[in-house]
Amino acid sequence: QVQLVESGAGLVQAGGSLRLSCAASERTYGTYAMGWFRRAPGKERELVAVLSASGLIAFYGDSVKDRFTISRDNAKNTVYLQMNNLKPEDTAVYYCAAHRIDRADRANSVVGDSDEYEYWGQGTQVTVSS
Repeated sequence: QVQLVESGAGLVQAGGSLRLSCAASERTYGTYAMGWFRRAPGKERELVAVLSASGLIAFYGDSVKDRFTISRDNAKNTVYLQMNNLKPEDTAVYYCAAHRIDRADRANSVVGDSDEYEYWGQGTQVTVSS
């Protein structure tokens, strides 16, 4: 099983930026779709961003689109979430997740359903103050 470790927790003011990292214990490029999800207190888990195993296709939740960017550094087995123009409603625990694909022709698929992700990191807290 691939292990995922998030980092980048922080407290920022509204309008600020923060970068989260997700380090994987093994190569994920080409074999795992990667995703960022978040959960705020009293709310359900929410899609933030997902990235295809190929790294070519990304999809974002409506609430973060045009503000957040997901990317990956294949050499470092690391996925990033760049968060700009943060809002108080972005406050949540952010989780990195991996969904294994077994077919090369699925390398460009993006999976937005958190239930499809088999492996999860421990989460990292992001707090945005107003």
